Amino acid sequence: MSLGFSGEVTEFYHRYRRGYPPAVLDALAAEFALAGDNVVLDLGCGTGQLTLPLAARVGTAVGMDPSPDMLSRARQAALESGVSNAAWLLGGDTDVPALSSLVGNRLAAVTIGQALHWMDHPTLFAALRPLFRPGGGIAVITNGLPLWLQDSDWSRALRTTLGDWLGKPLTSPCGTDEASHERYRASLAEAGYVTGTRTVDYRSTLTPDDIIGGVYSALSEDRLPPTGERPAFDTRLRAAIEPHAPYVEPVRVTLLTGRMP
Repeated sequence: MSLGFSGEVTEFYHRYRRGYPPAVLDALAAEFALAGDNVVLDLGCGTGQLTLPLAARVGTAVGMDPSPDMLSRARQAALESGVSNAAWLLGGDTDVPALSSLVGNRLAAVTIGQALHWMDHPTLFAALRPLFRPGGGIAVITNGLPLWLQDSDWSRALRTTLGDWLGKPLTSPCGTDEASHERYRASLAEAGYVTGTRTVDYRSTLTPDDIIGGVYSALSEDRLPPTGERPAFDTRLRAAIEPHAPYVEPVRVTLLTGRMP
């Protein structure tokens, strides 16, 4: 797994990345029969967008990420929210086998929210099997399409402007497309999991700040516009999307699950 995001990007990530509606947590709880004494692992946790609400459903929620800056901000968010049953581990998918001595076979679930495209998923799925309690399993969660790949005029304007700035078209769906879902599903089945899919749909209306912050949250620190150039870049993005207000975003959250038989 990549070292992920760091520095200034961390705060953009915390402020502007989508959270998860309660229906997503309900679906996870139902799929894995989550209870108050369970332990769950949120792999590639970022700043805790999924870890923290999961903590309210289980005994312990462990957030694991390869970025120290992300974990530091997640820990701060837990303190701010009064969440005391979340723990934070520095590491990525290749570190999962080392967790066996820590959790044994007690994991109720492993969630991977919008991060699996950074990982070696076939190796990861196999490595996780010995860590689950009966009925436990994996949930691969894609939280909507990237802001610049949606079927709306404002998204198309954003995509064109970002492509001009980067000097190349933006086409990567970051694991949110059907082809990626099918590839992940096939790997889960090959690893011996019983697979299933659930979806949760909702709509939100974004502000220009939400859109620009969301763009910045997806960039590595070395790709952010320099501080001195950022006001001009912000103005450029705002001018591109302004004719297409309001900025309505339909979001489909897809939960691809693999449960131990």
